[in-house]
Amino acid sequence: MVMKNEAISWGIAPIGWRNDDVPELGAGNNLQHLLSDIVVAGFQGTEVGGFFPEPDILNKELNLRNLKIAGRWFSSFLLRDDLEEVVRSFRAHCLYLKATQASVAVVSEQTRSIQKTDKNVFTEKPIFSDEEWRRLCSGLNRLGRVAEEYGVQLVYHHHMGTGVQTLEEVDRLMAGTDPACVHLLYDTGHIYVSDGDYTALLVRHMDRIRHVHFKDVRPSILDQCKKKGLSFIQSFLSGLFTVPGDGCMDFTEVYKRLEAYGYRGWIIIEAEQDPALANPLEYALKSRKYIDEHLLGFGKEREEMT
Repeated sequence: MVMKNEAISWGIAPIGWRNDDVPELGAGNNLQHLLSDIVVAGFQGTEVGGFFPEPDILNKELNLRNLKIAGRWFSSFLLRDDLEEVVRSFRAHCLYLKATQASVAVVSEQTRSIQKTDKNVFTEKPIFSDEEWRRLCSGLNRLGRVAEEYGVQLVYHHHMGTGVQTLEEVDRLMAGTDPACVHLLYDTGHIYVSDGDYTALLVRHMDRIRHVHFKDVRPSILDQCKKKGLSFIQSFLSGLFTVPGDGCMDFTEVYKRLEAYGYRGWIIIEAEQDPALANPLEYALKSRKYIDEHLLGFGKEREEMT
């Protein structure tokens, strides 16, 4: 399917098929199945999942389907581990990205993260001290320069259950890091669940955004998860997240703002769901239909032609 804005590439994350935080979810879905579903749904690529093989094997499967890799998650522990140890791990990460011709390294600081625990994700997130903020920003600047050596960009992922979750925390991260080498991943779902708003972050930090996740939220389930004090994993297993067009968000304004600014890069559809309950291909097609009809205007064009 031809995309209208060639500056923007559309992908879908593997997390709908198999989940890295809960490996038993979708364990029967292999790489070939995932990539073929992505082709059927009309997307141009994906991000690397934890079950993906080495670059030579992965590249062959990608080339057979004319797909691309956008990026890969990297859990940083800049506040826990020695900086040089983190840099060594990140260099290996960047080598993988370079070998698969990916464009971004998705970095999230996981020191004291509760996203894989049973803690209440709405009230028990970690809070960083002033000294920890200094170390985090300094460390990210170092990793950002390393990423540039391999031809990729570091994009920081604000994430529920971590020390960089809210708009205020993203503000502090952006103010403390070098805009030349530390960029931002804008995730609609995470900032909405955190702050109840998903446009302020986009407007305030548009100039730093180099990667985008479109994730929708079911508000009734969000309310239930908050009342029950559920963990991050319990929340998404309850159906908190879904694909665009199946939740409460209006992505038309978000997309218009990205286009108007001249955003160049990937928009990745992402929704942590149990594939046994939310058929991955079905939801990929659902999101593709929403994109075509509401964001790219194909539905309107077809109506005008008839």
